[in-house]
Amino acid sequence: MKIKYWILLASMGLAALIRGPSPALAQVSLGTAQSFAVLGGSTVTNTGATTITGDLGVSPGSAITGFPPGTVIGGTIHAADAVAAQAQIDLATAYNVASLLPCFDDLTGQDLGGLALTSGVYCFSSSAQLTGTLNLVGAGLWIFQIGSTLTTASNSSVLGDFGQDCNGANVFWQVGSSATIGTNTQFVGNILALESITLNTGANVSGSALARNGAVTMDTNHVSVCSSGGHPHGAIKVTGGGQIPVPDPNSVDPKATGTGRATFGFNAKPSKAGGTAASGEFNYVNHVTGLHINGSVTTVEVIAINPDGSPKTVRFSGTCRGSSPSCSFSVTVEDHAEPGIIDELGIVVAGGPIEVRSQRVISNGNIQFHGK
Repeated sequence: MKIKYWILLASMGLAALIRGPSPALAQVSLGTAQSFAVLGGSTVTNTGATTITGDLGVSPGSAITGFPPGTVIGGTIHAADAVAAQAQIDLATAYNVASLLPCFDDLTGQDLGGLALTSGVYCFSSSAQLTGTLNLVGAGLWIFQIGSTLTTASNSSVLGDFGQDCNGANVFWQVGSSATIGTNTQFVGNILALESITLNTGANVSGSALARNGAVTMDTNHVSVCSSGGHPHGAIKVTGGGQIPVPDPNSVDPKATGTGRATFGFNAKPSKAGGTAASGEFNYVNHVTGLHINGSVTTVEVIAINPDGSPKTVRFSGTCRGSSPSCSFSVTVEDHAEPGIIDELGIVVAGGPIEVRSQRVISNGNIQFHGK
């Protein structure tokens, strides 16, 4: 049964009604894709003086064009490397989670312009259109499930006062095909599109533009990831060693475990200069397939925190040594305190040899966060 409530927006001086369901909602996690302001599946192209605050990437495609004149602030460009590949895996998970949440208010056929919506799950069986202003009222989580396309008219806007640095942190637009953000639109939220995303001239996004399969096309835009910059939680030193379960016989399913084993050892230490630059070593052997990765760590960052503010998930990445063709790796780890029996590790290797193992509880060993 749909639960709705209507309250006159007298205090705001508007003739509209506040509309919205008020169920408890599960959080949608972007995982490692959280640090990306822009992520494309096939290509990323830009025209004009676009500014990206956060990471910029593409995978499995490799082409990123238009930077310069576009600039990236507080982030890194990841073109077809392991970091971008892992971000695409996490984007797919977030997209699926958002799409499967129960819809509490069907807005099919209605224009979002002129509406004032409290937190909740809103759905469109086909396309969604925004002409004018959409007000997001109060606090909480907004999820828009759109069956096909999302389109905004020129000079449209999404407004809200969420009490945080980036207004789009808790707004998700799950788009079943492609999104087109019109000229000079001021948009809020994380766009999770199955196909492509187009940001027309002067459109700005407080959130992210994440395309699973297609291109992200930009023209003189500002896109600021919802984390006060691309790397909101800093960096810490992490060390560890042990093993994780892998499928035997081998499987390309990234979530598959099994009776096989892969051993690992690593140390990743942030640079004294700050940012995400790091030094260290990573060694990984899949004893089922014989894959052996040995490489240098180049970045480390905290990508998720616990409710008490302590680091929850750390990602470090780097380049393989002695691999032909060359490859890169991205590893996510979690330290759940001693004795380490529920610590977690996931790995993506891309470029030459390929290995994708989603984050899982280690079967032996220990992972440590230093300076928590």
